[in-house]
Amino acid sequence: MKLSEFKFELPNSLIALEPAENRDESRLMVVHRDSGKIEHKVFKDLVNYFDDGDIMVANDTMVFPARLYGRKEKTGAKIEVFLLRELNAEMHLWDVLVDPARKIRVGNKLYFGNGDLVAEVIDNTTSRGRTIRFLFDGTSADFDKVIETLGETPLPKYIKRKIKPEDKERFQTIFAKNKGAVSAPTAGMHFTRQLVKRLQLKGVDMAYITLHIGLGTFRQVDVEDLTKHKMDSENFVVGEETVAKVNKALDNKNRVCAIGTTTMRALESSVSANNRLKPRDGWTDRFIFPPYDFKICNAMITNFHQPESTLLMMTAAFGGFDVITEAYAVAKKEKYKFLTYGDAMLII
Repeated sequence: MKLSEFKFELPNSLIALEPAENRDESRLMVVHRDSGKIEHKVFKDLVNYFDDGDIMVANDTMVFPARLYGRKEKTGAKIEVFLLRELNAEMHLWDVLVDPARKIRVGNKLYFGNGDLVAEVIDNTTSRGRTIRFLFDGTSADFDKVIETLGETPLPKYIKRKIKPEDKERFQTIFAKNKGAVSAPTAGMHFTRQLVKRLQLKGVDMAYITLHIGLGTFRQVDVEDLTKHKMDSENFVVGEETVAKVNKALDNKNRVCAIGTTTMRALESSVSANNRLKPRDGWTDRFIFPPYDFKICNAMITNFHQPESTLLMMTAAFGGFDVITEAYAVAKKEKYKFLTYGDAMLII
């Protein structure tokens, strides 16, 4: 397929700048992929679409406060440093993005807080990318505490407002356990503990994978021929317990629902030769776009995504290109909210 087939106008008025007052009371569009039927619900109505023996798989990655503001030595120029990936915990070595990049050269020192943290730029990676080493004497746990204090919740740049204290909790799922993501698995942000309990009372089981979301998930596709786009690799783990639960549901012909595109990527990157799930701990750069034969899941929860994004492409691959194109047209007409803090879609 071509990039231009995923282009549509997204008015600014439909981009959510705030989360719903209650997580499970955002709107939910239910899309039936066989018939194309569309239903308009509230997220907590999700419980009506699942039964005993079904399983939901969530991403339990935890977002850390990845955005730091510092000053350049000598000039005092203000610099934004976005932490992408820890390369070496012992040496406090990180891949980062810097802004404005033109001012940051190898050898520069950067100061954060009142000199509480100092970093040295040791390499260039991409146009805005740098490798930096934090000059820090404490343990990894001590370092994490400093980042928690100095760092800011990494809301997407299109949310043009000041970060609020409540963003720290809302830009995180209730499943968050393993620290390492620079963006939240947004489909999971609609779940509350009460909703999970209601699902479990119906016999719906929960399982978890970990995929640490990097900015590569949101990197712009800049080639018309989608077969030529390369996804950034992301670290993920699919454990034995999840494998056992998912394969049991598949054997019993129950529903297996991926909560979000990141969960779907991890599951589809862990398929055995007989089309069952297998344990895996590694990296995935899997790019899913139509047409694609999904092996594990027969249901998916996702948000409404940017035009021409890899997230939209995966949604279209799962729901069917024509069905999802129509669903997005309906979403715009019905004024569903899009992107990170927006509404949700269940595809069954």
